[in-house]
Amino acid sequence: VLSGGEDISRYLSAFGVDLFLSCNENDVSNAIHAGFAAGMIYARDTKYSFPDNQIRIAFDADAVLFSAESEKIYQEHGLEAFNENEILNRDVALQKGPMASLLKSLSWLQNENKDSLALAGLNLLDTGVRVIKTLRAWNIVVDEVFFMQGAKKADVLACFGANIFFDDQDVHAGPASDVVPSARVPYKEGEM
Repeated sequence: VLSGGEDISRYLSAFGVDLFLSCNENDVSNAIHAGFAAGMIYARDTKYSFPDNQIRIAFDADAVLFSAESEKIYQEHGLEAFNENEILNRDVALQKGPMASLLKSLSWLQNENKDSLALAGLNLLDTGVRVIKTLRAWNIVVDEVFFMQGAKKADVLACFGANIFFDDQDVHAGPASDVVPSARVPYKEGEM
């Protein structure tokens, strides 16, 4: 689509887009607001190396796979309130975030092509029960889940060998883009 600088998000449905990636933050934000999985890709001159036999995709959890609900509690009230909320709601599935539909599509593809796709979820904090229960409720199996507990995401992603990583925060996606292709998933207006 050559749109002369006009918003292209209105065409995404017509083209059956599952994922929209761009270096243009406005286009990515418009796609997110239109309900599409989208990320602002980091343009790097880095030469990445990838596994030959698998596509490996990694997602941050809060505000990417899941809604920004828990992330907002963490940002506004701190770690103790976040942990308390996750324990209190451990049996309540998290709401879907902007990349949930993409994960569901990839999970289906993974089931059809057993060894060609690996999925990973990364969570900065160590409250994993609700995350695991939510993925089970969605009937999604990921190959690896990391509860970071202070580890640097870029280091883990380099070991995982991700072909792409999605995160909602520049503080994580930026450094990760030095070792793996990365995209920042913007918040919807009013989410944070």
